[in-house]
Amino acid sequence: MKILVVVRQVPDSTTSIKIAADGQDIDRAGVKMVVNPFDEFAIELGVQLKEKRSDVEGVTALVVGPKQAAEALRTALAVGCDDGIHLDDDAFTKLDELQLAAVIAEVAKAGGYDLVLTGKQEIDLDSGQLGPALAELLDIPHVGAAVKFELSDDGKSFTASRRIEGAEEVVEVKTPALVTIDKGLVEMRYPSLPNLMKAKKKPVKAMTAADVAGCAEATGAIGGSTLHDFQPPPERPPGKIIDGEPDEAAKELVRLLREEAKVL
Repeated sequence: MKILVVVRQVPDSTTSIKIAADGQDIDRAGVKMVVNPFDEFAIELGVQLKEKRSDVEGVTALVVGPKQAAEALRTALAVGCDDGIHLDDDAFTKLDELQLAAVIAEVAKAGGYDLVLTGKQEIDLDSGQLGPALAELLDIPHVGAAVKFELSDDGKSFTASRRIEGAEEVVEVKTPALVTIDKGLVEMRYPSLPNLMKAKKKPVKAMTAADVAGCAEATGAIGGSTLHDFQPPPERPPGKIIDGEPDEAAKELVRLLREEAKVL
């Protein structure tokens, strides 16, 4: 069994984000970038399967992004993935998740993976489109937002559970298949310093758009959207302090809500 883990690098949720001068991206200078938290669960699940089962040949981590994204790949390798693929090309930076799925699908087809794992969504765009789109393009079953996962003894199927409307849905799926992971299934271990050093020696295949067979045709066929401009949210108007006695202040508040805010 071969496992592919799709990883994305995103800004840390606590970092301060600024828009680049040209309005085409965020200003990445000084921005702390981390492995997408939901993808951490996918990494850990893949590594645990390899540790528990002798039929898992290896776990490959794949990341799409600029040079800096190699840090996310090294984290996955330090945790226990065996090798990596880095899709590094300026042409990839303008693609949306559907188009990225088309690129990744072309790479995954060549790898012949039995199980594809990724997080249920990215914490920056929050669209959650990548996993389902990738499964569709690979023509394999997809289970979204799994919180439980159990691979059969022969590795030809698995049982997964996911939360739906306050309940839990249990499905049995044959491999090859794709699973997106939700919080609660596993927690990624901390990579030790020795393993971080060992990760530098693990094989990483760097690929550009020219190296991906059918890349242009795949992204063109799927369409997608284009981000033309990034803008910060408008600043909130200053708040108003209503002075006076409670009765008078309440009347003034009602007036403001009715005449200015127009919510009454």
